Amino acid sequence: MPLKNERRTRSSGDAKRVLVVDDEADIRELLDLTLARMGLLADCVGSLAEARRMLADQRYQLCLTDMRLPDGDGLELVRHIAETVADLPVAVITAHGSAENAVSALKAGAFDYIAKPVSLDQLRGMVKSALELSNPAPAGDVGGDSRLLGESPAIEQVRGLIERVARSQAPVHITGESGSGKELAARLIHTLGSRRDRAFVPVNCGAIPENLMESEFFGYRKGAFTGASDDREGFFHVADGGTLFLDEVADLPLTMQVKLLRAIQEKRVRKVGATSEEEVDVRVICATHQDLKLLVEQGRFRQDLFYRLNVIELRMPALRECREDIPMLARHVLDRLARAADLEPPPLTDAALDVLQNYSFPGNVRELENVLERALALIVGDCIDVADLNLAPFQLSGTAATTVGNCLQDQMDHVERQAILDALKQSNNNRTAAARLLGVTFRSLRYRMARLGMNE
Repeated sequence: MPLKNERRTRSSGDAKRVLVVDDEADIRELLDLTLARMGLLADCVGSLAEARRMLADQRYQLCLTDMRLPDGDGLELVRHIAETVADLPVAVITAHGSAENAVSALKAGAFDYIAKPVSLDQLRGMVKSALELSNPAPAGDVGGDSRLLGESPAIEQVRGLIERVARSQAPVHITGESGSGKELAARLIHTLGSRRDRAFVPVNCGAIPENLMESEFFGYRKGAFTGASDDREGFFHVADGGTLFLDEVADLPLTMQVKLLRAIQEKRVRKVGATSEEEVDVRVICATHQDLKLLVEQGRFRQDLFYRLNVIELRMPALRECREDIPMLARHVLDRLARAADLEPPPLTDAALDVLQNYSFPGNVRELENVLERALALIVGDCIDVADLNLAPFQLSGTAATTVGNCLQDQMDHVERQAILDALKQSNNNRTAAARLLGVTFRSLRYRMARLGMNE
């Protein structure tokens, strides 16, 4: 490590420090000078062993490491930091075009990556984002309808994962049934992360005509085609510095999937009609209610794009998996709807709450909102009762409704339990392998087994 770094580090008191790990002296010098101009202190070392010694003696706000080191690789350092200094963001420098290394680093817990030759603009943006993590958004700042409400194990698990994912720049793939709150989860990741002061740009991929997709995503130059009377920015430009949320990403045609993959990997886009590419700094979060793995097998979704988007998978639970949260959610929705209509929120009878808790809600939270909005509009008394809910499976009576609801849930639980038992049998009781067979995460399997009483 250069002596100038030692002197500067000791004499600069409270300045933020960055650990740079690269075996190429010219790269270390470039990063050192760039960070110094940003008012940061850089300790530069050339090996994994030196990096570990520095981490043991000094506290840093960011670590920049090359993937290839003389005594190991950057992934080892990413894992070491995850185990010993979990709150330290690590950014990995990868070889040009090495998408596999970049994804491996992000899956191992890296905050972000940057490719060689290093773009100083991209580097500065990444460093600023990483340093923002030391000033997280207070939990109280996420309020109103932006919160993920509920206290069930499934919601607590999702809430914890969202908080961890927010500390990264890795792409996130949010799965779950329609109406389960996938966009809410994406907004929370953005709000709790370092990009919270920049744009969150939601895009419904299924709502854009195929012939307009490229110009909508990447923008266009004046005269690029008939009707292009002015330059226009695309979704990537609007989201620059922030988050691009691609809802229903499975609806993208294959030709657009190729272009999206390149934009994500290279962090560059080319406007329609332009001759050069422009750098963009965008975090991509995607969501779909479809099974992307199945679509890959069917040839309807590119495997390389799936691999790139599915760095972190976050599954939103169905409302029927969080039945204990339904009374609180129902009251919250009623309060919001009543306030919007300048009304006093009517109470729900015990029978109505019982029916809601035992209804399967195929449309999830969105369906709950629709049911309560209809009930509020058509209510004839002072409170909402079973008849006001107008739920088809419960038109016999409140008691019969509960019985039907419980029978349905019992049948669903039986099917789920049997599927888990079959997977465990095939994998010789290896839960990690069983989760892989079922197409769910290990944590999701563990939660489902706990809910079904299968952990004894």
